[in-house]
This record gives sequence, structure tokens and C-alpha cells, in this order.
Amino acid sequence: MTSLRATFLALLTLALGLGLAIAVHRPGLAGEAGAGFWFSAAVLWLVATLAARALSALTPRTAQGRRAATLAVPLLFGALVLFLWEIATVGAGVPLVLMPPPSAVALRFLGALPVLGADFVQTFVKSALPGYVLGCGTGFAVAILCDRLPALGRGLLPVGNFASALPIVGIAPIMVMWFGFDWPSKAAVVAVMTFFPMLVNAGAGLAATGALERDLMRTYAAGYWPTLVKLRLPTALPFLFNGLKVNATLALIGAIVAEYFGTPIVGMGFRISIEAARLSLDMVWAEIAMAALAGSAFYGLIALTERAVTGWRPAARPA
Repeated sequence: MTSLRATFLALLTLALGLGLAIAVHRPGLAGEAGAGFWFSAAVLWLVATLAARALSALTPRTAQGRRAATLAVPLLFGALVLFLWEIATVGAGVPLVLMPPPSAVALRFLGALPVLGADFVQTFVKSALPGYVLGCGTGFAVAILCDRLPALGRGLLPVGNFASALPIVGIAPIMVMWFGFDWPSKAAVVAVMTFFPMLVNAGAGLAATGALERDLMRTYAAGYWPTLVKLRLPTALPFLFNGLKVNATLALIGAIVAEYFGTPIVGMGFRISIEAARLSLDMVWAEIAMAALAGSAFYGLIALTERAVTGWRPAARPA
């Protein structure tokens, strides 16, 4: 009964939201919606709240059912946000230069796929990914070096904490002057941004091994490197993946912001700044949607890899 109620409320939310989003574009409602229409929007919000509560209360017995119930609430909330965004902007007659509705953004997204694809390649493939690999790789290597040489760690980690607080708007112009206007300067900015989070997380992971486990390895006459490979690195994997996931979001942000300080006439940051100056907010939101999709997919790929690699941990097993 509870599952049927939750399903009914979720479908009712989607139907009401879609119906209101379509109806608001009628000539009599677009920009001139009355009290009755806004009351219907409030009813939509109420029904969506009840649906979310009902979905959250579900306790499916199978792992697939629990996974579906977990995904249903954020998907429903995301659909509600899009519906209300469409209803509010079109119904209130908000100018496109202030806030375009999702339908306008979607149309611009589909109509500008070649431009968005070129921007994605320039910003994500050429700038963010190389900087991400370089920053995470060097951070991990330096963490092992600091673990091997404790004096180096005591001297470097405070400097790393200080450097990690440097603003990106101060680093990006320097990197552009050093490496030029093309993607190497953006990759350098991303590498600087991702180096210290990986260094800190890798250092914490290498220090997470318990004294009993280390004593056991010493009884087997294991040296530093066998202990590192067979004991300490497997224990540090959750910390390493935490650093990788944090850096997955920082990398794209760093690449986009760095493009504000000089870039070829392509890239997400370049396109956002140019289109915002032209008051073409639908294209700006299309670029934001592309960045959000790319960042979410990259983060999800790392999370799936973490689940596959660290599935032996009790915390990674499904309840």
C-alpha cells in the first residue's frame, strides 16, 4: 500500500508539473498568469512534498529496489525544480536576459551542439583532464615521498595548506603568462588546484594503517615497500578516492575560470563570458548545463570505479 501511494503521488507530481509547464505557454497565461494558476503551482509543490516523503519512507527488500528508491527522490526533486522554474519564468513574464526558462535553454542546447562540443573538447578534454592527471599523480607521489622522509612531510604540508588557500583568480593570470593562452596554461591551473587535496588525502590514507597491522608485517620481515604495496595502499584507497572525487569537481571549475584570463576563441569559460556580455543568457545556461553534465559524469565514473575497487570493505557493501 505504501509503495502504491508513493508511486501514485510521484506520477501525479510529474503529470501536474508537465501539464502546468505546457499550459503556461498559452497566450492567455504567458506573462499574465493569475491567482488560480499560482494556486495550482502551490498544489504541485504540496503534492511533490508528499511524494518525496512517501518515497523516502519506502524500505524495499531487494538491493535493486533500495537503489531505485534512493534515486527516485533526487530525480523527482530535480523534475520539480525544472517545472517550477519554467512555470515561474514564463508565467511571471521574466525577461530572457534575466532568467530564460528551461525550455529555451534546452532548445538553445540542441541548436548549438557543435559549438558546445568544441567547447567541451577544449575545456574538459584538453585542459581539465591533463591537469587532473598531473595534479593527482604528483600529489600522490609527493605524499609517498613525504611518508618515506618524515622531515620533508613536516616541512611541506604546512606550505601545502598555505598554497591551497591561494585564490584561483590570482594563479590563473600567472599561468597564462608562463604557459601561453592555449590549453597548457589551463592544465597548469588545474594541476595546482588538484595537487594539494590529493597530497592531504593520500597522506591521511597512508597514516591510517593501525599499529597491529604494521607489527604483523614486521613479524613477516616485510620492508617499507612490501608493507606499502600490500598493506598501506589498500588501506588508503578510500582516502585516495575521496581526493579523486574532490578534484573531479575542482578540475572543471579551475579550467573554466582560467579561461576568463586568456584563451583561444573556444572553451566553456570563454563562451560563458562572451555570451554573458551579449546578454545571451540561454547560451550561458546551455554551457552551464554542459559543464554540469560533464562534471557529474566524471564524478560518477570515479564513484563507480571506487565501488568496484574497494568492494571488499564492509562500508561499500549494500545494506
